[in-house]
Amino acid sequence: MRIGTALAPLLFLAACTTPHAPQVCPAPQTCPAPAACVVPPVAVPTPVVTPTAPFAVSKWEMLPDWQKMNFQPSWVAFLQSCRALKNKPGWQTICARAHELVQPDNEALRLFFEETFTPYQVFNPDGSSQGLITGYYEPRLSGSRVRTARFQYPLYAAPDDMLTIDLSEVYPQLKDMRLRGRLEGKRILPYFSRGEIDEGKGALRGRELFWVENAVELFFLQIQGSGRIELADGALVKVGYADQNGHPYISIGKKLIEMGELKIEQASMQGIKHWAEQNPAKLTALLEHNPSYVFFRELPEGLSAPLGALGVPLTTQYSIAIDPRTIPLGAPVFLSTTYPNTAEPLNRLMLAQDTGGAIRGAVRADFFWGFGDQAGAQAGRMKQSGQMWVLFPKGAEPALN
Repeated sequence: MRIGTALAPLLFLAACTTPHAPQVCPAPQTCPAPAACVVPPVAVPTPVVTPTAPFAVSKWEMLPDWQKMNFQPSWVAFLQSCRALKNKPGWQTICARAHELVQPDNEALRLFFEETFTPYQVFNPDGSSQGLITGYYEPRLSGSRVRTARFQYPLYAAPDDMLTIDLSEVYPQLKDMRLRGRLEGKRILPYFSRGEIDEGKGALRGRELFWVENAVELFFLQIQGSGRIELADGALVKVGYADQNGHPYISIGKKLIEMGELKIEQASMQGIKHWAEQNPAKLTALLEHNPSYVFFRELPEGLSAPLGALGVPLTTQYSIAIDPRTIPLGAPVFLSTTYPNTAEPLNRLMLAQDTGGAIRGAVRADFFWGFGDQAGAQAGRMKQSGQMWVLFPKGAEPALN
């Protein structure tokens, strides 16, 4: 798994004038009284730039490669979304109809989407249609259920002393915020940061699920939100996101660039891991620059893939993480981008089935590459520009101003 307003000041103009023609005060006299020579202040409003609506109705022919798209893998992911959406308004009929299709061919699937949905292109508040597309994956880490000389870094389950705070009924503007805290006497304080947790603060003793051997690999496991722990007997145990400490995610790659330690083109997952190997004495301070901390849970053995925020297993290369403040969780999203570090087009019908702490913005997505080292290599290099179209059910389109 993967907030602001501005107040513009009024300007006031005052002079020894009238609104029509200048009044010249004869020299050497001065204006005898302010009321006779000074007009009331005139408020000059600052121009207001209205943010662009996040969606604009589009046409199927505007979606690159739509007519020659292979919809079969997208269909598998779509049926997973229906598991979570089938009882929600606007989706009951769609999902019921989808399950009535028996081994549909590609043409039948294309017609299904065209007859059932309307494409809306996604725009940023400044009116631009391009945004950042990154990648994530399910890593494999060697580990143990007990601490050993080799395995020193714990994966924690969510602590018992961490509070979930929901103020949305009183402050609706906070409904999308992840509020976590702890009690200290009668006060509620922010939960402990990464650095404080690593120092042993918090009710985490006994909450260790596994121990792993590498602090950087654990850090990136928290960023990915799910993974598999390989035990000494060869067993692979799936772990997934359980909760987060409520602190904001801050990029350590960006920090390394600011410090002059890495060039922008080197700040990939692979580049950061290499830097960590070369600078072990600086590593703890770097990791603590990101105060966000993720807690895990052990997942059922028979689960086919990690569970996304939608609550259904992700589909390799057909699930994306999005910002649910703009993109409806579970919806089909047509993504037009390029493969990592290339100009080769990557145009695909994806499903918005996950979220992430670093995924913020309208035209913003995280592409799920799957499990293992090859998936990790693609995810670590992916930092592409892309466009997005959300497919809204007909009759449940967004209201546009």
